[in-house]
Amino acid sequence: MVGLTVLILAAGQGTRMCSDRPKVLHELAWSPIVQHVVNAAQRLNPEKILVVTGYGAQQVQEYFAGQAITWVHQERQLGTGDAVRCALPLLQDCTGDLLILAGDVPLIRSEILQLLVNAHRQGGERLTLLSTTLPDPTGYGRIVRGADGRVRAVVEERDASAVVRTIREINSGVYLVALSCLAGWVNRIGNNNAQREYYLPDIVAMAIGEGGVAVIHHEDYESLGGINDRSQLARAESVFRARKVAELMAKGVTFTDPGSCWVAADAEIGRDTIIAPHCVLGPSVAIGANCQIGPFCCLEKCQIGSDVHIEAFSHVNGAEIAGQSSVGPFARLRPGTVLEQGSKVGNFCEIKKSRIGAGSKVSHLSYIGDADIGRKVNIGAGTITCNYDGVNKHKTVIEDGVFIGSDTQLIAPVRIGKNAVLAAGTSASKDVPEGALAITRSPQKHIPDWHERKKKT
Repeated sequence: MVGLTVLILAAGQGTRMCSDRPKVLHELAWSPIVQHVVNAAQRLNPEKILVVTGYGAQQVQEYFAGQAITWVHQERQLGTGDAVRCALPLLQDCTGDLLILAGDVPLIRSEILQLLVNAHRQGGERLTLLSTTLPDPTGYGRIVRGADGRVRAVVEERDASAVVRTIREINSGVYLVALSCLAGWVNRIGNNNAQREYYLPDIVAMAIGEGGVAVIHHEDYESLGGINDRSQLARAESVFRARKVAELMAKGVTFTDPGSCWVAADAEIGRDTIIAPHCVLGPSVAIGANCQIGPFCCLEKCQIGSDVHIEAFSHVNGAEIAGQSSVGPFARLRPGTVLEQGSKVGNFCEIKKSRIGAGSKVSHLSYIGDADIGRKVNIGAGTITCNYDGVNKHKTVIEDGVFIGSDTQLIAPVRIGKNAVLAAGTSASKDVPEGALAITRSPQKHIPDWHERKKKT
């Protein structure tokens, strides 16, 4: 079986992004641009993936820490040909073909790349490149064909004549090259051009001189366009979002207004779940089947079971919500929150690093932080766990069956025993025994004739 190695060119600064961050680390659907390219490459099961870095190399490598990537450093950004030349020492032990990708083409699909690989191997060419036709080809190298339709050259726009610039078929920057030919071609690339750079497309002329080049044209130009500025990034985001939503709907998810929702690349949603308009489903979100997510919800890094209702304007980040639970509206679940089966967190409640036991309810206007709440507990409106003393955080434990009255403060560390009751307005600073009633309410006083006295003053 012929081997396949992937080389991703990601060394450029991307000056048109007007940013201190390397271009390939700008995010699309919460993942860096180059991560999408790596993902597409990984689906081809290559023997090795190499990434060429230059500007901001340390930042790029830090992001990919732990991923199976071989790094190539391009000290000076002297063009794509020079970038490939820098990788040659690490390709000496590789056999078969090298797939060369640009790190700024995040919409590239593995299906397109597989078509390229198949065509290249069936045709037996030494070099096959991928082209597409753009409505506006500005900035791209043009594919120049002869009268017979065969490729005669690839000309960079800076070096192109007015006639060549009218051509709309462009070089996508995706190449499949026989490794047996690569070093010989790359080492012959010169820099006699407007930018004094070493252009990788120059190997096309060399391949033509040695027998020809295959060009695979693909009509999906949106998948092959690079990101050079923030406007292009925004357009790519829109395309990606539409694709992701369509993919989820094909699996049985309902989006009542698909175009208004933002969905991360790794979002998972079960069938018969309904997503209302203007929801943001960020990274590491998994939603079970038959859920309802209300409008203007923001979910991130959370695991949500089946049959869960999250009402409008709720924010869920780093939480786990078991099946048949309900949240919101206007609720906030912060990292470390766990809602067990059939629990409820109602409107204007904030939960942080706490477990809410099965069947328990925190229905209104409460803050629960650093707490462990048992089963079938009722938390009254306006309850606060006072977990911070100005220096340290302390834990509140509420055992099964407890009833907490409204406007109650639990001054941690404190434990409320099983089936205990805290009267409304209580400030509990000591443990409450099992089954006891705790009350710290001040005696009620009446001042007679207050209304008449007030009028006289």
